[in-house]
Amino acid sequence: MQNTTFEHPFDLDIENPLAVKVRKLITKAFNDFDMIQANDRLMVCVSGGKDSTILSLLLKDIQKRSPIPFTFKAVLLDQKQPGFDGQKFKDFMSHHQIDFEIIEADTYSIVKEKIPEGNTYCSLCSRLRRGVLYNYAYEHRYNKMLMGHHRDDLLETLLMNLFYSGKLSSMPAKLKSDDGRNIVLRPMVYVAEKDLIDLRDQWNFPVIPCKLCGSQEGAKREKMTKLLDMLEKETPDLRSNMLHALTNVEPTQLLDKKLADFNF
Repeated sequence: MQNTTFEHPFDLDIENPLAVKVRKLITKAFNDFDMIQANDRLMVCVSGGKDSTILSLLLKDIQKRSPIPFTFKAVLLDQKQPGFDGQKFKDFMSHHQIDFEIIEADTYSIVKEKIPEGNTYCSLCSRLRRGVLYNYAYEHRYNKMLMGHHRDDLLETLLMNLFYSGKLSSMPAKLKSDDGRNIVLRPMVYVAEKDLIDLRDQWNFPVIPCKLCGSQEGAKREKMTKLLDMLEKETPDLRSNMLHALTNVEPTQLLDKKLADFNF
């Protein structure tokens, strides 16, 4: 769906059925995990991709409807990738009256220096990016940070940790950082990536491509996506069941002695 019927090319149908569905799932996560309190100062970590952009747009809509007053700012990190141009994205956010800022830190050069060509950049790149954003949020007194991770991110992380790290863990919906300075929220934990892809295609908003992780088709996360796609052909509710499993843990049915007392 193109935006040719609107007065401005950046206009969106914020009330289309898919947008309403995603907004309701975000609101459900807010309520289920006690994410938002009155007068919170939120910082949305945007990458210029579909997930965090949709989160920002729907958070603006939620803010207008919410009985709980809160403010938020969308912050994008210019990592100094060659050819980076955030102007059109900035214009888009401004059109939708979203408080937005681009900050700068050359993490691109560090990643290219430290990671051999052909190896996966994502882990180091995300750690460096996260560190810059964590510091910015703390220094500017944003009491909570919002990430654009969705349901499929959680499930792929679960499988990656299981297969490659030998641990059962994923991404929590609400997390306090190890140093206690930041609270991280993931309001889209119930949202399927397919819905975000379809909504992006309907809204056709500008995106900023990544020249690091976007260039590595053999990354482990992509393998997990393909595995889940294959399994879901036989079990259509597979991803929904896996998400439910993350909320329905039985510690006594595992082998971790920190979670259960085996001295009986």
